[in-house]
Amino acid sequence: QVQLVESGGGLVQAGGSLRLSCATSGRTFSNYAMGWFRQAPGKEREFVASVWWSNGISRYADSVNGRFTMSRDNAKNTLYLQMNSLKFDDTAVYYCAAGPTLGTTAQDFTSWGQGTQVTVSS
Repeated sequence: QVQLVESGGGLVQAGGSLRLSCATSGRTFSNYAMGWFRQAPGKEREFVASVWWSNGISRYADSVNGRFTMSRDNAKNTLYLQMNSLKFDDTAVYYCAAGPTLGTTAQDFTSWGQGTQVTVSS
């Protein structure tokens, strides 16, 4: 059973930065993908970024490419999402996910965390 726990959300002014963390447990991730999604009020959950754990190959949504960067700590089994130049439209609950394919849709991922709120003030 994969367990994912996000942390690091909060309130930040536009232009600021936050780093989200996703602590994982319950399996090894050498042949697994991890991802970040977000969901704003009244909107569908949308893809942010994903990475193949073993080789670091990653994918980013156009809306965050160049501003957000994923990294991972293999020793801590933790995935990070560094978010820079935050915009009001980045406000959402951010979810960490894990799954067997390096996908960009929620259906590609089989395990989910509870989410962490990110609020960007304009």
